[in-house]
Amino acid sequence: MQTVTAPGSLVADAELDALRGIAEAGLPAFLADLERLVNVDCGSYSPAGVNEIADWVAAEMTANGARIERVPDAGGRYGDTVMGTFDGRPGAGPRLLLIGHMDTVFPDGTAAERPFHVENANAKGPGVSDMKGGLLLGLRAVAALRAFADGHLDRLPFESITFVANPDEEVGSPSSTPHIRRLAATADACFVLEGARASGDFVSARKGIADLRMTVHGRAAHAGVEPEKGRNAILAGAELTRAIHALNGRWPDVTTNVGVFNAGIRPNVVPDRAELQIDVRAMTAVCLEAALAAINDLVAAPAVPDVTIDLETMHAWAPMEKLERSGRLADHVIALARRLGFETKDVATGGASDANTTSGMGVPSIDGLGPIGGLDHSPAEYLEVDSIVPRTALFAALLLEVGRDPVVASWRGNEGVAGR
Repeated sequence: MQTVTAPGSLVADAELDALRGIAEAGLPAFLADLERLVNVDCGSYSPAGVNEIADWVAAEMTANGARIERVPDAGGRYGDTVMGTFDGRPGAGPRLLLIGHMDTVFPDGTAAERPFHVENANAKGPGVSDMKGGLLLGLRAVAALRAFADGHLDRLPFESITFVANPDEEVGSPSSTPHIRRLAATADACFVLEGARASGDFVSARKGIADLRMTVHGRAAHAGVEPEKGRNAILAGAELTRAIHALNGRWPDVTTNVGVFNAGIRPNVVPDRAELQIDVRAMTAVCLEAALAAINDLVAAPAVPDVTIDLETMHAWAPMEKLERSGRLADHVIALARRLGFETKDVATGGASDANTTSGMGVPSIDGLGPIGGLDHSPAEYLEVDSIVPRTALFAALLLEVGRDPVVASWRGNEGVAGR
């Protein structure tokens, strides 16, 4: 009979103290490297800048003993995906997957306009929270474990730790997702290093998203001479907008938004074409499917006669639903944080991340494990410097705790169990 240990009890007090001490000693170097990373323009569509970050990440992983796989984007639109695998001993413990992204949402020139600086104990600069801080924290937590094991990760209870540095997360991970899916297929658990919420909480559930494009086809005509011969695509699109927004609240946690509406050429022409771009989000796959079915019903019955509508899915992410096994991981985070002297809890959020992909595959996944920060994607984005040391220690301890957990060890070979 398997003995179920209490969450957070498998790392000794002396070990927690040692990991925190390593993180404290490394804080000046952490801040220096954070400054270096933040001061590089690396928007998703700036592959040269992203690859400058990738060079640094690959060198950092190599210095800590990783085997590197680096794959360029086939189309050259995005930077390279970097994957570093830290080998333990075969069968010694779980296979863990870590994910952080290298790209930001900001255009070239932003780093020069507002470079990295520390103000009132907050680090500032483009991407400092989303997610240079989390990317760096994950690398330093693995390095802390290596130092803890006197340079020998194979002395620790892992078969492997694989860290994916994603070049295109901010645009939906089109280039990196196949690599993430390939690695997640053999992982026992996944940890994504987006920043902790401003409250200090981490993430166990995220909304799924469907980004849709509707193209309304009407009929052009002279608006003053013979408007009756036209079929107004703007009118049809406006009715669609009203009906789509009326779906908000029909199902728990479902949100719908028409965020882009393009149509028309002149006021004296009945417009024959309109384009709507729509964001649909839901916490569960069932509710997301229901909302999409309702939108398809609207497409099938336009409010304006003789108008046709094409519907295209531009991007889609499955919801990150809190799996039963993810709850075990969350309990470890909460218990270890308390032992380190602070409180945190797992929460749901509306934004998507690579955790949507791994959780959607059934891999136990936790997100929001980076430093505390907020106001992402804005000039006011910040990271709390005082959160770096405790959160680095927490994540290093979490990896060690999960590696030792016999419950996690039992998951291997039981992949088909409901609620994975």
